[in-house]
Amino acid sequence: MDAILRTLDGVDPRGRRALVRVDFNVPMADRAVADDTRLRAALPTIQRLRRGGARVILMAHFDRPKGKRVTAMSLAPVVAPLSALLGAPVAFAEDCVGEATGREVAALADGDVLLLENLRFHPGEEANDPAFAAALARNGDLYIDDAFSAAHRAHASTEAITHLLPSYAGEAMRRELEALDTALGNPRRPVLGVVGGSKVSTKLDLLRNLILKLDALAIGGGMANTFLFAQGREVGVSFCEKDLAGEARAVMAFAAEHRCELLLPIDVVVAGRAGSGDGARVRRPGEVGGDERILDAGPATVEALNRAIDAAATLVWNGPLGVFETPPFDAATSAAARHAAHLARSGKLIAVAGGGDTVAALRHAGVLDDFTFVSTAGGAFLEWMEGKTLPGVAALQDRAGEGKP
Repeated sequence: MDAILRTLDGVDPRGRRALVRVDFNVPMADRAVADDTRLRAALPTIQRLRRGGARVILMAHFDRPKGKRVTAMSLAPVVAPLSALLGAPVAFAEDCVGEATGREVAALADGDVLLLENLRFHPGEEANDPAFAAALARNGDLYIDDAFSAAHRAHASTEAITHLLPSYAGEAMRRELEALDTALGNPRRPVLGVVGGSKVSTKLDLLRNLILKLDALAIGGGMANTFLFAQGREVGVSFCEKDLAGEARAVMAFAAEHRCELLLPIDVVVAGRAGSGDGARVRRPGEVGGDERILDAGPATVEALNRAIDAAATLVWNGPLGVFETPPFDAATSAAARHAAHLARSGKLIAVAGGGDTVAALRHAGVLDDFTFVSTAGGAFLEWMEGKTLPGVAALQDRAGEGKP
């Protein structure tokens, strides 16, 4: 049966305590928020609930305190920038459970917003402890999950709590899932995937699942070196998982079996070391010297990839094509990303991207806002692309014919 995502459509939150799981695990510099992207992502859900007259209680984790109170990992620095973005005061509770927190919640009026302290100060959060989930649930009348980035973990604030309160997806969660469904669930074809990064070992499940869904798959970054090596090509002193050559050949055979065209580099940019562009030169894969290191895809590879992008209706991108942090080895990633962004802006291409390095690479190329959708979810984005069930998403779904909680 088809899964149906429970959303806030038709829910009247007026006068109710809306307990919202958000992703405020934001970059910090000198105890100040350095990038408010994740705060902005939560605004549509918070504002919708405020307009509806709810009393909004936000809960989130920050960093890895391992079940202990760590002052440097407090969510207190989030309050001021969040308040500025909302244009309304945000109260702060120094814990996420307990009597004092209960009093803070009870003091809220309709439309008020309260941020609870770091969930991970309690070991029960990551343990998915029912007792801790029950303590959280006492703060709310309904639960909204707006943190797709945490949906791949069965934690108390993402899974156990859904058994205790009527539970719904927030606006950011809904948008993320709709974008991913557009990319791979029910895409416009042909569909092209671009997968880069350094290690094949971390993306075998991803590659196999994508091959079943894509019409063509381009492989770049350090992981392409393993595929070139598996074909008998010299890779010099490049990063290469040589022990996975057999797995790479199996992936190539699997792609051929399922009629997914596999695009590997037809030229590469090499240098003696990654930290400098001195001596960078273009080589065909069979011409790489024994003392050379592959650090980027070459111009002919980019041209071929851009032709594949032109032929696609949908693009799914994860991972850079080279060591984009060090120019000139950012050239391939930036050129292909800008080409895809141009087509996306013109409406000719649905371009969806995700993963930490991917977001950084698209920002570096200046096209982060030009793709159709860019996920900042990291691990959850990858596990969804691998075809895995995400506990935090499954908990918000009904099967056709089943009712809401």
